[in-house]
Amino acid sequence: MSKKIAGGANKIVLDVTVGSGAFMKTKEQGIELATAMKDIGALANRETVCILTDMNEPVGSAVGNSLEVIESIECLKGNMPEDIKEIIEILGSYIIKLAGQGNDIEENKKRIIENIENGKAYDKFIELVQAQGGDIEYIKDVNRFAKARYILPVVSNEAGYVEKLDGETVGQVSVNLGAGRIRKEDDIDHVARNNSK
Repeated sequence: MSKKIAGGANKIVLDVTVGSGAFMKTKEQGIELATAMKDIGALANRETVCILTDMNEPVGSAVGNSLEVIESIECLKGNMPEDIKEIIEILGSYIIKLAGQGNDIEENKKRIIENIENGKAYDKFIELVQAQGGDIEYIKDVNRFAKARYILPVVSNEAGYVEKLDGETVGQVSVNLGAGRIRKEDDIDHVARNNSK
């Protein structure tokens, strides 16, 4: 909240993650955090909306820095898993509402998807990256991202269905592969990844 307020945001929409893969493990803890964030927003005279997101399982199909960026680019092109689409729709709809650009959440959701499907969202992302000095060639061709040195499939020896992926376990595996830090001085390996689904 301090970064958002210091950055000049006067309307704030927060994604409060809840579940095994999040800091807040229970819905009650998530509600408590969301309430605290809203209270901070009120004290700073900032209208704040909090949305609880289920992180008992990984969201989308990618875990790891560059792989998640690639998945985000694909989402901006309209190729997105349903769970990501749902989060984009609800968070974006409240951003539109708080900006005074539409009070009807369902209509706002349609506008968001329309602007993804017509390419405006992707074009805006390229514009923003370019404005910050980023190399947009990586966005235009995601094959330019570095690949992990070792890519090992994990195959089940038995037929069946995956009923659940524990968010915390998947996250811990990624950290152990180098996608996150165990100690604050650790370097992050941006190509370390695992495909969760």
